[in-house]
Amino acid sequence: MHNPEHPYKIIVMGGSAGSFSVVSGILSKLNPNFKIPILLSLHRLKHVRSGLSEGLSLNSKIKVLEPNDKEKIEPNRVYLAPSNYHMFIEIDGSIALSTEESHNHSRPSIDYTLMSAAYVYREKALGILLTGANKDGAKGLKSIADHRGYTIVQDPVTCDIDTMPKSALQLFCPDEILSPTEIVQFLNSLQP
Repeated sequence: MHNPEHPYKIIVMGGSAGSFSVVSGILSKLNPNFKIPILLSLHRLKHVRSGLSEGLSLNSKIKVLEPNDKEKIEPNRVYLAPSNYHMFIEIDGSIALSTEESHNHSRPSIDYTLMSAAYVYREKALGILLTGANKDGAKGLKSIADHRGYTIVQDPVTCDIDTMPKSALQLFCPDEILSPTEIVQFLNSLQP
């Protein structure tokens, strides 16, 4: 179980195919006063600029927004990587957006967001990898583990497409393998 001596300062959740309904379900069941900022890196259509954040906002008890470049990360917020942008965390706790080349055929790249969280927050980072159809996110989640952060992989049997979580499981052993319901219970246990 997580170490209460090291409360997490950031949560990065990544997913691809099938992840919208999982993320929507998680956000709908989180405590409304959940303070730890959540960064979402979800594979999405490049040329569809809106709809995803609005869809997630419908059931979320926490404000969901697409950040601007250099926006400071605030508590009790969910930051969704904008369409066709990589989302990084800067050392000063702000968000950097980039249009660098696609990584694993994806922009935003889950790996990039997770790796930047690992670098900035080290053992205070919590990474969660959800259902998806490619390997993006596996190396990034391992980077969180390598920096002594906490790692959760969605149980492949609960995934629409299990390529993404299985890719992580082939690389390393995460701290937890949980169903979406168990992920919600875990997150809500992090604070009173």
